[in-house]
Amino acid sequence: MSVRPPQSFRQSQQNSNGFNVLEYELMSERADTLGRHGLKVEAALAALKAWTSDRQSAEDREKLLNEASDAVWAFLIQREICGLRNNRDAIQRYGIPNEVIARLGAIRK
Repeated sequence: MSVRPPQSFRQSQQNSNGFNVLEYELMSERADTLGRHGLKVEAALAALKAWTSDRQSAEDREKLLNEASDAVWAFLIQREICGLRNNRDAIQRYGIPNEVIARLGAIRK
């Protein structure tokens, strides 16, 4: 008598035709999340650039720098999740200032 494993343990036929619905959905979600993080980076950098010393305090600038660095850090991590390892193009495209880059990954008290 031969024993056959359950159908649930077999590899799906989706791999043979090159289309995997689950992988497609995962990539779609990753791309959507990357886009949302990009919008957050743009908003944080715009708020930082809008800061003026005559209308706002230095504490406000520190807060804006911290928020921008957190947004950029999350964005760069999401890029790595999507398989984009080189961050130089994103830094140039978004015009991320060096003072924000210097704070990436920093833990504040």
